[in-house]
Amino acid sequence: MQTLTPVQTNEREIFMDVLRGFAILGIFIANLGAGFSGYNESAHLTGPFLLDGWDHKMTFLHHMFIEGKFYSIFSLLFGWGIALQFKRAAAKDINALPTVKRRLLFMLLLGAVHLMIWPGDIVFFYALLGFLLLPFRKFSNKTLVITGICLVLLPIALYAAKSYWQWMNTPAGILFLTGQKVDTFLTGVSSEESYREFAKHANWWDIFKGNLAGFFYRYGYLFFVSRIPKVLGMFLIGYALGRSDFYKNIAQNKKIIYWVIGIGLIIGLPSNFYLARYMTYFMDDYFNLKTKGLYQTIAYALGVAPLAMAYVGLFMLSFQTTVGKKILSILAPVGKMAFSNYLMQSLIGNFVFLGAGLGYTGQVGPVYYTGFGILVFIMQIIISTAWLNYFNYGPVEWIWRSATYKKWQSFRKKSPDY
Repeated sequence: MQTLTPVQTNEREIFMDVLRGFAILGIFIANLGAGFSGYNESAHLTGPFLLDGWDHKMTFLHHMFIEGKFYSIFSLLFGWGIALQFKRAAAKDINALPTVKRRLLFMLLLGAVHLMIWPGDIVFFYALLGFLLLPFRKFSNKTLVITGICLVLLPIALYAAKSYWQWMNTPAGILFLTGQKVDTFLTGVSSEESYREFAKHANWWDIFKGNLAGFFYRYGYLFFVSRIPKVLGMFLIGYALGRSDFYKNIAQNKKIIYWVIGIGLIIGLPSNFYLARYMTYFMDDYFNLKTKGLYQTIAYALGVAPLAMAYVGLFMLSFQTTVGKKILSILAPVGKMAFSNYLMQSLIGNFVFLGAGLGYTGQVGPVYYTGFGILVFIMQIIISTAWLNYFNYGPVEWIWRSATYKKWQSFRKKSPDY
């Protein structure tokens, strides 16, 4: 019986690696603000890497141009990639489902390992939702896109419902409560303040124990913000994009791309301006299910996915030009090793900011940690480019592919690329 084999280097869609590399940069900067740096504007701390007014402005810009956009692009690429696997298998008259399920299973296991390093992991979550994506592949492309858009907008109705019917918050509440109990038992942390002190002084074993509790906090948060429909919706749109060969027929689809960019900018920019305003000044209202929290949810639903799609459209058009392709291709090696680079970012973030490492938690503001994120990314471009001269895959990708296809893949290149 013929089985699905790994995509060879000459079969890869370079543009997807470029877009994946771009997404990895945005995700790292977002994670630096969301967890690694420990920055807290309300604490009014001072230090050489804290710039008060400028940090406030940078936070606003992060909310407007980064918040949610890059995991949305990554979600789109995830659905797109799954579609290409099924499409490639269908062309060879192969049943791809067992291989895809095995790929998702090992992705789940690798994500579980990453959760022990960084509780803000998305890999485990994506693998879980990947299994939910599979039944949708029988839908038409039009149905997938419409369903995807509805799912992206669904958090508005869910937030309104949770504001009215408190019992709908039960899953998030149980997970938060479990996280608190596990945290108190394993680390003694019982509040945000005590966590900050813990992060400054804990050793690596204590950090590991804290991450066990972090799993429950993370998934409580994902339930509360209705991340499941947001991500699944982008999966479906990405799946339709990949199955329809939209990118391969870009010349015929340019009009649609212009519309996507135009709508993304016209609706996305003002919506994200209000999203940034609500996230900067009224975040407590969101978590307390107040009216301004509903407004924030509406701004998020109308702003994040459209602007993310506008970014994708702009990259598509730019990559069609000679100069654009040459410049953007610099990002491809990072995208080809996306999983390895994502893991590397977590290790670097832990080492630099946690007390067991260099201990810069709470001492670096958005201006400096944005610059730091860009410098790390430039380093990853250099390392990834050099690595792929000698190896076919990143180290994590090699393990993942070998497990998926039940055969050790060729790791070293027969002759280096120069």
